[in-house]
Amino acid sequence: MASTPGNQKATHLENSQGKKSQHAEEAIFYMNCRAAYLTVLKSSLENIKSKEQLSLALQQAGRNPSQKTINKYWTSQTTSLNFDDFCAILKKEKPATKNELLEAFGKIDTDKSGYILHDELFKILTTRGDKMTWEEVTSITKQADFNCSGKLDYSKFCELYLTTSEQCCKAARDRLETDPRLRQQHFGNQTEHFSHGITLPASKASPRVSRKTDHKLAKGDSRAPSRPSSAQSSKASTSTTVTVSASSSRNTKLIIEPDTMKEWQCAQSKGCFYLEEDGEIISHKYRLHLPQRSAVCVTIKPFTVPQAEEQVFGWRGELGAGVYWLLPFTTGCRLRKVKTQITGEAELVWRDEDGELALTREFRATLLDIFETIDLDGNGLLSLEEYNFFELRTSGEKCDQEAWAVCKENFEMKKNELTRQGFLDLNLMEANDRDGDPWDLWVTLLSLGYNKALEMTEACPFVIDISAERCKPRIKAISLEAGGSQLSRAVCRSVVIKGEAKVLDGSENIFIYTYRSGSRITSVIENKSENKVIIHVNNEQSKNCLNSRGLTVFAVEVAPKSMMVSQHVMALNEQEEWIYSCVHSLVC
Repeated sequence: MASTPGNQKATHLENSQGKKSQHAEEAIFYMNCRAAYLTVLKSSLENIKSKEQLSLALQQAGRNPSQKTINKYWTSQTTSLNFDDFCAILKKEKPATKNELLEAFGKIDTDKSGYILHDELFKILTTRGDKMTWEEVTSITKQADFNCSGKLDYSKFCELYLTTSEQCCKAARDRLETDPRLRQQHFGNQTEHFSHGITLPASKASPRVSRKTDHKLAKGDSRAPSRPSSAQSSKASTSTTVTVSASSSRNTKLIIEPDTMKEWQCAQSKGCFYLEEDGEIISHKYRLHLPQRSAVCVTIKPFTVPQAEEQVFGWRGELGAGVYWLLPFTTGCRLRKVKTQITGEAELVWRDEDGELALTREFRATLLDIFETIDLDGNGLLSLEEYNFFELRTSGEKCDQEAWAVCKENFEMKKNELTRQGFLDLNLMEANDRDGDPWDLWVTLLSLGYNKALEMTEACPFVIDISAERCKPRIKAISLEAGGSQLSRAVCRSVVIKGEAKVLDGSENIFIYTYRSGSRITSVIENKSENKVIIHVNNEQSKNCLNSRGLTVFAVEVAPKSMMVSQHVMALNEQEEWIYSCVHSLVC
């Protein structure tokens, strides 16, 4: 049934509100990170240099880290942790909930009375896990709020614990808001796979660089009324403003396929971007083989089930015979960790009248969608290689030939490849192996980017198409990993070649390159000096924007004689005009 304009408008409004809500939640998270960090350190450009500082900063963020937790992040090889590292730790170490605490105490309180004898508490806390001292346990049992005649009222203890944690967070936030000095220390880089400096050979200054203070802006651009005060305190700075209309944001489909290409020979492969727990994005990498020199067209587009409106991006040019790497790229602006809590949990299995286990209709549909994504060559079957990409993502292990032979005996296959029905039966077998417990099935779903409502929120499938004029191209997926320095170098070089270049006013060795491509803007920082530099990036004057860092104001460190991606920026709401207004400043 066709949807009405009213329904479309309501859906768009909900999506827009959802994006803004997610953006707001991320801003709150990083504000809390900075508040806790600046309680311990003078600036979030400083590094944590001891276990004690790490433990204190985590406590100020409302965590109660055990020695085991501290040792996990501060190993014998650790000399320091920066603000990025601290944010990543807070993402992984979620604050305990009251239900989790009560459940832990409930395992000790076997008769479910709501109390634990002090003697029993002493025995457990001083002999198990991260052993506490006698004095530390005594300090707990002496608290009148939850001391009940030689017994611990652990429900009241949990309430006081959570209240104290929230008070620590609030005190840190209040200190940040009331201290003018600290308010200027809103620095820090969110962990990003392009954050490392890429060292390049010495090069001549770009002929496009204008060294005048009054840089000429691109046609249609406008200046922000003034620079933020944080930029004025730096040695050198430069500002860039780009206004993008709503129509420009939406109409980004790349038209690069003339009629003559209909006769070209083609190859295709699917793949997927997956979001890791620390925010890093990994994807399939490919090897492209061309038997002879040919004109080539490479495109990448989102692949969803059912197929949604697509945006196609690509490249066209001449390539010689040989083997090439294909490295898919996404900005990460929209593919981010989801903070929204899902109420309820989808059912994955059920039992029929005979007590036999079966997959629910919703879970079957999700598994078939997963099958379409991991069937890289699109032939409706899973080869051992395709299945192993799935296994590496979900379990971290490969299926060898012997195990594959066992699959062949137990599940439907054609030409030594697993069918859709075989894939469904394999997942049903996993549920049966655990007597209906869906835990393993959820591990699989969550690792593939699905949430508890069976929605794909932390992954993005795609399709790569290769067309060649004079030969048959071959494409093969060879790994599933982050892009690394290869991809970072390619992005930097692309922006430097195609973008507008500006020199930081008063610092002739620091260059800012800005490139607008379709619906995104990318900024690259190049440091041609012999020393590392810290660049403060301020987006406070931008409107309706979403960036890959997740922060409005942050700082990045650029190694000597290197370049790095400062940020990628996209529209928060593509239906409205957006303004990219950024000030890059050299920190004193």
